[in-house]
Amino acid sequence: MRKSWFPALLTLGVIAFLFAPLVVLVVNSFNSSRFGGDWDGFTWGWYEKLWAADEVWESLAITLKIAVSASLASMLLGTLAAYALHRFRSGLQSAHSMLITLPLVMPDILMGMSLLALFVLTGVETGLLTIWIAHVTFCLSFVTMVVLGRLQDFDFTLIDAARDLGATRVQAVKKVLLPLLLPGVLAGGLLAFTLSIDDYVITFFVSGPGTTTLPLRVASMMRTSRSLPVINALSTLLIASTFLLAALSFRLQRPLRSGNAE
Repeated sequence: MRKSWFPALLTLGVIAFLFAPLVVLVVNSFNSSRFGGDWDGFTWGWYEKLWAADEVWESLAITLKIAVSASLASMLLGTLAAYALHRFRSGLQSAHSMLITLPLVMPDILMGMSLLALFVLTGVETGLLTIWIAHVTFCLSFVTMVVLGRLQDFDFTLIDAARDLGATRVQAVKKVLLPLLLPGVLAGGLLAFTLSIDDYVITFFVSGPGTTTLPLRVASMMRTSRSLPVINALSTLLIASTFLLAALSFRLQRPLRSGNAE
């Protein structure tokens, strides 16, 4: 039977379509031309201007502070939520599952407007706290789904075996369950961290004065053509960081997959 090259060509075309804009952006970050239409020579100048842009680094510090704290909270709450969904059965489980799944399918603009209305109704002033609450709200669902997938592959007879050998319930969870779930929890945390750094729409609604995150800063810089090359340099650094986090997340999940295969 003759081998068809169409599926391979179609796959390459889709990959090229997805990654070509990223390649153009990275190349233009080293282009001395301000507008990127023509190649005027290699330069590190835009990275030097980025390094001197204090407002960008202030926004990055705010973004990292929110992303790290929201990721840690999502890892804790998401692990507990996933364990409750997997191990317990009650009449409230359907509502619990729906509440966890809802942020995954709800449009960002609708979630942002809903959270803003909630904060206004309760009299909470928008700022770092409201951004943190909003980010935990949508990151929690992603962490829960990742950890729930790991729990579905977990052999709970290991817990029973540890109990038979004299371990208490707390010791069995601490020595058996948590170490085996840790790669999945960390992978979910990295996903939450990436989503938090990248969020713009929800943050736009719930941010306040003095809490300009990096996506909001980039959006304001894009209004002036003079800042576009600096944005290219910043985006290149963010792309590199995202690929590193994705590779680390994949690496953390490999032990669980290899262990299940054995």
